[in-house]
Amino acid sequence: MNTTLPTPPIDAASHFRFGVTGMTCASCVGRVEKALAQVPGVQSASVNLATESATIATDGSTPAAALATAVEKAGYRVAIISGPDDAATPTTPQAQAADRERRHLIIAALLSLPLALPMIGMLFDAHWMLPGWWQLALATPVQFWLGARFYKAAWKALKARAGNMDLLVALGTSAGYGLSVYHLLFTQPHHGEPPLYFEASAVIITLILMGKWLEARAKRQTTEAIRALQALRPSTARVRQPDGRETEVPVSQVRVDDAVVVLPGERFPVDGEVLEGRSHADESLISGESLPVPKESGDRVTGGAVNGEGRLLVRTTAVGAESALARIIRLVEDAQARKAPIQRIVDRVSAVFVPVVVLIALATLLGWGLATGDWTNAVLNAVAVLVIACPCALGLATPTAIMAGTGVAAKAGILIKDAEALETTRGLRTIAFDKTGTLTLGAPTLAALQAVEGDDGRLLALAAALQQGSEHPLARAVLDAASARGALPPPASDTAVLQGRGIEGTVAGEHVVLGSARLMQELGVDLGALAQIGGEQANQGHSVSWLAAGTRQAPRLVGLLAFGDPPRPEAAEAMALLRAQGVRPVMVSGDNAGAARAVAATVGIDPSDVRADVLPADKANVVRALSAHGPVGMVGDGVNDAPALAAAAVGFAMGGGTDVAMHAAGITLMRGDPRLVADAIDVSRRTTRKIHQNLFWAFIYNVVGIPLAAAGLLDPVVAGAAMALSSVSVVSNTLLLRRWAPRARH
Repeated sequence: MNTTLPTPPIDAASHFRFGVTGMTCASCVGRVEKALAQVPGVQSASVNLATESATIATDGSTPAAALATAVEKAGYRVAIISGPDDAATPTTPQAQAADRERRHLIIAALLSLPLALPMIGMLFDAHWMLPGWWQLALATPVQFWLGARFYKAAWKALKARAGNMDLLVALGTSAGYGLSVYHLLFTQPHHGEPPLYFEASAVIITLILMGKWLEARAKRQTTEAIRALQALRPSTARVRQPDGRETEVPVSQVRVDDAVVVLPGERFPVDGEVLEGRSHADESLISGESLPVPKESGDRVTGGAVNGEGRLLVRTTAVGAESALARIIRLVEDAQARKAPIQRIVDRVSAVFVPVVVLIALATLLGWGLATGDWTNAVLNAVAVLVIACPCALGLATPTAIMAGTGVAAKAGILIKDAEALETTRGLRTIAFDKTGTLTLGAPTLAALQAVEGDDGRLLALAAALQQGSEHPLARAVLDAASARGALPPPASDTAVLQGRGIEGTVAGEHVVLGSARLMQELGVDLGALAQIGGEQANQGHSVSWLAAGTRQAPRLVGLLAFGDPPRPEAAEAMALLRAQGVRPVMVSGDNAGAARAVAATVGIDPSDVRADVLPADKANVVRALSAHGPVGMVGDGVNDAPALAAAAVGFAMGGGTDVAMHAAGITLMRGDPRLVADAIDVSRRTTRKIHQNLFWAFIYNVVGIPLAAAGLLDPVVAGAAMALSSVSVVSNTLLLRRWAPRARH
C-alpha cells in the first residue's frame, strides 16, 4: 500500500491531485470526498470516478501524508499520477486496470462456461448439467478468488458505515451461492440433483468482470486527448555548446537560454525563439491549426510542434512544467478532474442509493417468502434486486462526458478551464467581441498622415518618439512607418500611458500627447482644422489618433494618424454560425464609432449591436448591461479585457495560449479564429446533451430494472448482464462525442 502522497501540486503548495484506486461506483466517490473533507485544513475535495483522481484544495497547513492516510482509512489506495512535465507518458490507473480486468475475465469465463452451457442446452432439450460437486468446484474460485474484490471492498465500505456497488454484488452472489451450497449439503431430492444456482452467481460475477473490462477500455479512450498531448513531448534535445559542439541530452537537463538544434521532421523539445534558419511548424495537435506555420529568425516556437523542412537553431525560453504544452495538459487535466454543477444532484442520489436498494431487496425477500412460502424463489428475487441496481453508471455519466468533451475541444484548439464553464457555455445568448485582434487581424498599418501645417515628417517623428518601447499594435504600426521612411525618432522622457485614451511624454522640451478624440476634448485641443478629414477616415473604417504638442496647460493640434486593420477572413462566417445557433453577436470596442461600424458591417454585426468609444474599465459595465437579456460571453485578449472577461458568464481569451489569457478566462482559444467561439458553444451543447442522455440511461436501468426484479420478473443472470451493460452503455454513448469535428478548419 502506498502511503506517500505524490505532490505535483496543481497551482500552489495548497493544491494536490493524485490517483485513487479501488473505487467502483458513485458511492465510493462520496466516501472518499467525505474522508478528505474531514482532514483539518482541507477547504474542498473533488473526486472523479472516470479519471480515478482526487483534487484537493487546502489552506496550506495540511501535509500530504494526512490526505493519503484519510483515503486509505476510507478503504482505498493512493496512486501516483505523473505530472505534465514528466518526460515519458505516464502509465495511468486505467491502463493497469484494463490489463487486470482482462486476465480475470478470461479465467472467470473459462470456469463459468461449463456452468452456463447446460442453460443453453435446456433450450434444445439437452441435459448437460454437471454433478453438484463439480458445479461447486467450478463456482467456488469464481466466487471467492475472482470475486474477492467485491468482498474486500464491501467489508471496507461496511467498516466506514457506507455502501457501494461491491456490497450489492457481494450480498447478491453470496446469497445465490449460499443457497446452492445449502441445497447440495442438506436437501435430499426425491430424484436427480437438488436445485442449484451456482451458475447464476458465477455467471453474474463473470458478466460484471466483463463490464468492468469494457468500462476500463472505454474510459481509457475518453482520455485519448491527454495521452496524445503527452506523446508530443520528446525525451531528448540536441543542445549546441558554446564551443559549437552539438550534444544530445535529456530534455529535463535543458535550461532557459540554451541553444537547441531542431532538424527537419523532429518535434521541438522546448518552447523557444528561432535564432537561425527558416522552416514551417505543424502545430495542429497543439493549437488545432491545420496549416503549417512559417518560422524564421525572431519567431516563437512551441514544444511538441513538428519542424518542417528546415534546420533551426532555437533559444530556449521555457522548459518542463512552464512550457506551453505542459500548461495546456495541466489545464485540460484540471478541467476533466472537476465536477459539473449537475453532478451535485447525482452525488445526493448516490449517497442514499445503496441503503435504499438493500432495503428493497430485504422487503422482496420477506414479501415473497411470507406470501408464497417459497423461500428459494424469494432469495432469487432478492438477488436479482441486488444485482440489477447499478450505481456505477450514475458515477460515470457526468465525468466521462466531460472528459470526452474537453478532450475533443482541446484537439480543436479550445481549452476549457473547468466543467462549470463547459456547462455554462451552452446557455449563452449573447457574445460580445472586442474588435482589435479579435474580429480584425490585430496587425494595423498606418493608412494616412495629416499634419496641420503640412509637416508630416515632424508629426510621424513625434508620434514614433512616444511609442518607442511600446508593444501596442498601433505603436508598432507607427514605428514600422517611421522606419520605412528612414525617420529617426528623437528620444522621449517622462512617458506615461493614459489608460484607454492614449500616451503622453516630453520630446525636445515639448509636452506631447497622442490619443483619442476624447482625450483631445479633455485637454481642450481644437480639432477644427482636421475634424472633417478625421471624420472621413473614421467613416472608411480607420482608427484615428490625434497628436498635440506644446505646453502641458495649452497643447496645440499637430496632426492626425489613421490606422487600418482589416477584418479576419473567418469573422463573417463566425457571426453567421453564432446567429444560426441562436446567439446574438455584439461588438464592444474602444475605437471610434465610424471604425467600429465599418468593421461590423463587413463581418455581419448589426449596427445597433455596436458599442464604440468604450474604455477598458467600462467594458465590464457593457457586459453587465447585456446580461439583462441572458447569459453573455466576452471574447478578448485576456489582458486588456480582463475586467470584461471576469464580468461575463464565460470569458473567451483569444490568443496563443501561452500568456495570462489561460488564467483570465473560462475558455482559451489557441488561435485567432473567431469561429472557435461557435465551436466552443457547439461542443458545450453536445457534451451537456450527452450528460443528460447518460443520466437518463443510468436512472432508467434502475427505475425499470429494480421493480421488475422485485416483482420476480427478472432472472438473476439477466439482472447481472443488465448491470454490467449499464455502465458500458453510458461510456459507449459518451464515446460518440469523439466524432465531433470543429467548423473552424482550413
